[in-house]
Amino acid sequence: MDNSQNLSYQAGQAKGQAQEKGNQMMDRAASAAQSAKETMQEAGQQLQAKAQEATDAVKNATGFNK
Repeated sequence: MDNSQNLSYQAGQAKGQAQEKGNQMMDRAASAAQSAKETMQEAGQQLQAKAQEATDAVKNATGFNK
């Protein structure tokens, strides 16, 4: 293999490695976003349950829950 072929091969290797690194970073970012989404959904559900409990407590205290 002559020098230009070797340089071309090395450039292709570097490009492939850079693409793979980029793909890994995108996968990590997508995973982090999904995790954040799930955490926020869970927090929202917990908040909604607490709000319902508070509503029920007020209804019970005021006699509107009969």
